[in-house]
Amino acid sequence: MRSLGTLRKHAAVLVAVALWIPAVAFGIRTLWQYADTPGRVATPPVVWPADALARPAPGPATLVIFAHPQCPCSRATIGELAWVMARSRDKVDVSVWFYAPAQGPGSWPKTELWQSAAAIPGVRVLEDKDGNEARRFGASTSGQALLYDSGGRLVFNGGITALRGHSGDNDGRNAIVSLVHGETPIRHATPVFGCSLARVD
Repeated sequence: MRSLGTLRKHAAVLVAVALWIPAVAFGIRTLWQYADTPGRVATPPVVWPADALARPAPGPATLVIFAHPQCPCSRATIGELAWVMARSRDKVDVSVWFYAPAQGPGSWPKTELWQSAAAIPGVRVLEDKDGNEARRFGASTSGQALLYDSGGRLVFNGGITALRGHSGDNDGRNAIVSLVHGETPIRHATPVFGCSLARVD
């Protein structure tokens, strides 16, 4: 026969397992909800803003992306941008604007994320002091992408990742590639998964 002490140990293990399983399930659910929760989509002007520091390209379409240099979610956005450029480099002019506090040191926005974006052939990387350029385009979430056609008209508004921090096939990146190749995309707007552009760490 098992001793009373042994039975108590087994009971304690069963109780611990019974508590651990729902705790793990709750944690997984919470992480999934976070990954699946988009930020605020931009409310951009339908025509390229005349007061923007960025200038639209004279020939091809123009893609602008706004990012926070310390947003871990935006690593996936930069990875997807590389995918887009590998298929459309000669058909789209691209600039990535990184939020930079006006009073911060010049090196503040130049994180690994900045370096990754700058390493993509055909991509210009610029500082967005206090998020002024993002405000001109109505952007408030890191990873926001806006595509304007050669006539300066907005044709895509959204993100280019399927979930927060997740790379892979998604409607946003596919829409941009379709549009710059003269095709009709499934969607012209997608959710944006990223941190607030106003967040300062």
